[in-house]
Amino acid sequence: MRKLTITSRNARFQQWQALLGNRSKRQRAGEFLVQGVRPITLAVEHGWTVRALVHPTTGTRSAWAERLLATLDAEQVAMAPDLLNELAEKADETPELLAVVEMPPDRLDRIQAGDHLLVVVFDRPTSPGNIGTLVRSADAFSAHGVVVTGHAADIYDPKAVRASTGSLFAVPTIRAGGPVDLLNWARTHAVQVIGTDEAGSVDLDAHDLTVPTMFVIGNETVGMSRAWHDACDTIVRIPIGGAASSLNAAAAATTVLYETARQRRSVRGPAR
Repeated sequence: MRKLTITSRNARFQQWQALLGNRSKRQRAGEFLVQGVRPITLAVEHGWTVRALVHPTTGTRSAWAERLLATLDAEQVAMAPDLLNELAEKADETPELLAVVEMPPDRLDRIQAGDHLLVVVFDRPTSPGNIGTLVRSADAFSAHGVVVTGHAADIYDPKAVRASTGSLFAVPTIRAGGPVDLLNWARTHAVQVIGTDEAGSVDLDAHDLTVPTMFVIGNETVGMSRAWHDACDTIVRIPIGGAASSLNAAAAATTVLYETARQRRSVRGPAR
């Protein structure tokens, strides 16, 4: 495996630094940065391609870091700690490892369809943190995939990756343009398409969620697009009280996922 040392802001460092804030450059490079023991471990366990492992030029390493460096077929880059801190966006803490991970293709066949299929569509989210939080909830409640549609925040934005706490690598998370391809896929797999809106016609817990289901969560400010609204088989509402007029999009998704898991657990046992 190739080994490299970086002690200045050379072209390679600048290339990786651009991945932090430039979506277009992430997309062109087909890679993004990952830090943290759990996220990097899950990326490896779930078969994601790690292109490079970046570690500080000084200091000791844990058994975890040593094991990855010894066993993973990835370029190894020793980097000056101050530069590594910049890539990790941490001023006072140098990570043991930073992984440069390859983006997988945005294909619906990454989602394994089955009798208990559960997919969450997030329509035009503006907050990468909300994307990561939704993916984490999808993982916790046994969803099989997340699809982010329309003009949206990037699922590989560092804020989204951090907020997912590694679940991005466990739950297929895909970008799509709009409803058409997703609806064709849903019909092929006999999936009901359920929208969520505070003006929905049915309470969430009154609707049967034990069958294959695709939930649509709308944009944080304006909700679902008209195209998604018209495409849904049913639109459900989450009954809420108090002074709140609605839930945060990621919180609404978590509530929907919990109710789905609750119904399925009572009927069939664990969803996966």
